[in-house]
Amino acid sequence: MVLIVVFGVALLIAVLLSGLAARTILSTSLLFLVGGALVSDGFLGLIHITPDSEIVSVTADLALFAVLFTDGMHVSFPKLRTNWKNPARALGLGMPLAFLLMALATHYLVGLDWTTSFLVGAVLAPTDPVFASAIVGRKEVPSKLRQLLNVESGINDGLALPIVLILIAAAGPTSGHAEASLGKIGLELLLGLVFGVILPMAVIELVRFRHLGAEPKLQPLLPLAIGVILYALCHLTHANPYLAAFSAGAVLTARSAEAKTAFEPLGEALAELAKFAALLVFGALLTPQLFSDLTVGGYAAVVLAIVLIRPVSLLLSLIGTRFVRKEKLVAAWFGPKGFASVVYGLLVLQAGIPQGEQAFTLIAVCIAFSIIAHSSTDVPIARLFHVDDLVGVPGQRVVTANAPLSTGEEADRVDT
Repeated sequence: MVLIVVFGVALLIAVLLSGLAARTILSTSLLFLVGGALVSDGFLGLIHITPDSEIVSVTADLALFAVLFTDGMHVSFPKLRTNWKNPARALGLGMPLAFLLMALATHYLVGLDWTTSFLVGAVLAPTDPVFASAIVGRKEVPSKLRQLLNVESGINDGLALPIVLILIAAAGPTSGHAEASLGKIGLELLLGLVFGVILPMAVIELVRFRHLGAEPKLQPLLPLAIGVILYALCHLTHANPYLAAFSAGAVLTARSAEAKTAFEPLGEALAELAKFAALLVFGALLTPQLFSDLTVGGYAAVVLAIVLIRPVSLLLSLIGTRFVRKEKLVAAWFGPKGFASVVYGLLVLQAGIPQGEQAFTLIAVCIAFSIIAHSSTDVPIARLFHVDDLVGVPGQRVVTANAPLSTGEEADRVDT
């Protein structure tokens, strides 16, 4: 109950300060992270949470599922077919390069074995635009830049997942049964994809029956019902819930624009709540002991991951594109580590890998530093694009991260 009170207080403070955060370096995400750290055993001792606590894995799991479900609903297949080159470069070249460079830094600076080092690289490869909302959510920022960051972060979670699972199987105590582990992983991913495609398609077809259909005030609950059933079904059958969530969101949008439009306000609010809860719980793990356990080489690897590895990888992938220099630098900087990395890091810790605790410590510190660095710099950098402060102005809408473009914004031409 103490945790619920803490979350309620943190949520109230975040809402009251959200207007200020939208126009300054203050970040609501950072508030929850710091709030979780302050009430943990490392400081006030109001809540007692360890990495193996069930609430940690549950909140992170739900948050990532909600994020991927809403991310999938923002995928526009027609737009992707028209403007796929820049995101494809970031995902096909930038992401693998960052993965390899992080593995090298982890091996040589931290001293982890090669398999665990590549695992750390895979866990930290996904990015999350929620910590750069002032960039990806403003129409003043060039549409091709917003699309690049949104599509990249929406898809790279799913691309990294199979690699993470395979490397966990290779590094874990059952690594001698590699073929069985790979077969199990493949089956889980396949089931997740199948459930994520078939369930929303079946529900949309049911809605089209003459005697079925939701009244207007209940229409937002239709996608929510799909998400709840899908989440439970995946956990009951051991299908991969993350691939299922992203697939279901994308299929739902493609098959029923009405359902997507009706669910959007509720979905965004639920995803925000899940994110904030996960950040609070994750913050509670950031004790002084955790930071003291990381070696000097580990801190060097964290700094490299944020200020060098991500920027260099993306800049190389964007060579030859029509991005101007300022746009390339902004895209290269905003590669924050988010909820996918939190969940994947917990999977590493719970897998019984010999060097799992060292890997998790490095991953957790890197995520914390990334949240601080990226969520506190999105507003100042947004001003480079002459973003107007619309907070508190009647009749104006503040767009949050992952939000779809408005009708006027959709008309913007996206250069590739």
